Amino acid sequence: MITEKLNTIATTTVRQNAAKTDSEAKFPVENLKALADAGILGAVSATAVGGLGLGPADAALIIETLAKECASTAMITCMHFAGAAVIEKYASEDVRRAVAKGELATLAFSEAGSRSQFWAPTSTAVAAGEEISLNAKKSWVTSANHAKYFVWSSKPVAKEGLSTIWLVASGTKGVSAGPAFNGLGLKGNDSTSMEAAAAKISKGQILGGDGEGLGVMLQIVLPLFNLMNASCSLGIAAAAHEAAISHVSKVGFEHTGTPIAELMTIRAQLAKSQIKIDTLRLIITDTAAAMVAGRADTMLRVLECKALGNEVALEVAQTAMRVCGGAAFRKEVAIERRLRDAEAGFIMAPTADQLYDFIGKAICGMPVF
Repeated sequence: MITEKLNTIATTTVRQNAAKTDSEAKFPVENLKALADAGILGAVSATAVGGLGLGPADAALIIETLAKECASTAMITCMHFAGAAVIEKYASEDVRRAVAKGELATLAFSEAGSRSQFWAPTSTAVAAGEEISLNAKKSWVTSANHAKYFVWSSKPVAKEGLSTIWLVASGTKGVSAGPAFNGLGLKGNDSTSMEAAAAKISKGQILGGDGEGLGVMLQIVLPLFNLMNASCSLGIAAAAHEAAISHVSKVGFEHTGTPIAELMTIRAQLAKSQIKIDTLRLIITDTAAAMVAGRADTMLRVLECKALGNEVALEVAQTAMRVCGGAAFRKEVAIERRLRDAEAGFIMAPTADQLYDFIGKAICGMPVF
């Protein structure tokens, strides 16, 4: 039933709004409302608080399905699920229920000072009685102007460790979001800066223990986020590939009466893309299975799936542009949008280059962090 609802929303509401979301850098409010109303934003929340209690494979499928139509909507949902997973484990029941109902959550990890090294925040959290005073300059916070709950990192208050995680609600005095995002791709995801200037929260808003933020990041956030990011890449790649196949099968040479697909070189390029897409899908499926089973190679798969996904999305979108020629530059074909959206994965922390370094350390028996 959820799959049917998801497919209907994706192929109607999300598809209809995709071009406008991109061209106007418009946050897809209507899409998210449809997902919330259908209960889909509660996918990773427990059934005890009104969620669906679904696992990583289901979350991945939701992101892939949305990404085929609108990568901005998929990435907003991806960040929501990543934040919701932490909230589900550590937050109060009322917050968990709100998130399960569709109140938007997101991550606030990246910072201007530590850039893509999200595991080492430079922002501070200082205790003053029962209050915590936050000071931070966050960067690239998806849904910054629209989220209700932010899973927020800082330096520890008193304990050893790289970070501590907090629950920060929108409207918290001293917390502000930057201007709406309008960049190369993922234009509708409102990924922008946030600042905390002596923002006061309670000690009870800690998610996990003081100094235990890295564990939360590595054990809860990173596996699910990387899996969903790879699934977003898969959706982008599949959409570009299908658009290219449709174009070369329908458009042809008037003087010969044959479609472009009659050219062996075109078919060969499309075949390579199909192999890449199928390989990525297998890695995503195996990563989700490893996460559920707690396999020894889980972290390796988690690192690999995003790195591969970023590569495949960009390569397949580039191939689609190539085989469709000038037609692919037109907005209505929507291949150029997929190409722009595919570029984002490489620079989204953990970046592709960071992942290759982590994988290299892992296979050489070295500490990853």
